[in-house]
Amino acid sequence: MLRAGEQALLPVYAQMPVRPVSGRGAWLVDESGAEWLDAYGGHAVASTGHSHPRVVSAIAEQAGRLFFYSTAVPHPLREQLAAALAERCPGPLGRVFFCNSGAEANENALHLARKATGRKAVASVTGGWHGRTVATLACCDGRSYEAGAVRAGMALSARVAFDDVASLDSVLDDTMAALIVEPVQGMAGARDCSVEFLAAARRLCTERGIALLFDEVQCGVGRSGAFTAAELYGVVPDGLTLAKGLGSGYPIGAVVAGPMLAMGIGVGDLGSTFGGGPVACAAALATLSVIADEDLTGNAARVGAHIAAGARALGARKVWGRGLLLGLDFGRPAKELQQALFAHRILTGTSADPNVLRIMPPLTLTVHEADLLLAGLREVLA
Repeated sequence: MLRAGEQALLPVYAQMPVRPVSGRGAWLVDESGAEWLDAYGGHAVASTGHSHPRVVSAIAEQAGRLFFYSTAVPHPLREQLAAALAERCPGPLGRVFFCNSGAEANENALHLARKATGRKAVASVTGGWHGRTVATLACCDGRSYEAGAVRAGMALSARVAFDDVASLDSVLDDTMAALIVEPVQGMAGARDCSVEFLAAARRLCTERGIALLFDEVQCGVGRSGAFTAAELYGVVPDGLTLAKGLGSGYPIGAVVAGPMLAMGIGVGDLGSTFGGGPVACAAALATLSVIADEDLTGNAARVGAHIAAGARALGARKVWGRGLLLGLDFGRPAKELQQALFAHRILTGTSADPNVLRIMPPLTLTVHEADLLLAGLREVLA
């Protein structure tokens, strides 16, 4: 029984000062009818904008035909979505496993790497964040995440220094099953790896029999200015994970595997009751269609470059990121800037770096809406 004034929800999330009741594109409407510009995107999730009519229609139509059946039976939309992802991912990445979230996708990718190599140890990159399941917590950089993994009895991953090729060479040895890396680190403040670092990771992993995993849960599905960051960088991993924007907000995750991880996989090696359900696949297929038809990857590149240039003109000492996953460092506490932007009804994110404000709006964000964001920044910086 709750005491008077207590809420049933566990207080585990910091709350933004808005209670949205509807949304369209890059805008939210709160309970009072006020509009908020959403440069946070529900944490990089609202890829096609809030309540895109085509995505809403696809979800409603599929829900009316068959809302759910488990993975114990085949379903044509699951097969269509797998083929669509294989077509959009580079090189030999062509075998797909569906689950429900980014953490699940990373957990399964790590499982595949350990199975393929027969090894247990994993390496990750300082600043990396990969989820809150047991195996992924062990790959996250941060005391609270590492403590959670230790409590669960997991060995922490070895750490490669961010964007440091010499550290790669030192850490990656023949005990390693996998190196997991975000080409653009989300929680760390949209820090983008260099091409040289990722190319060296590919070379060393190949030489030493290690699976290279790209965590594109945040930076994938068009957000970086190409459908996958792997394509943008010209580096093909052995496995790639997607989630967040894949269903425009409807929960779905995916592992897209190359031959190293897919070889020898059979019935019972992976499983998910809800993975690739009919409605989730309908949402994802509609999302992919909208991204292609409205050139949202190109829009992410163009509008992201516009925001980056505008931030530099406002005095940003560093702009991290690619496309519409940006980290802006103005040399001031990002939390203070975020709070001040709330007063202008603009939502942004913060990051593990206390000075980096994170920008990850819907991929539909227009140049005009980007200018509203920059105007708000100009005012709060003044």
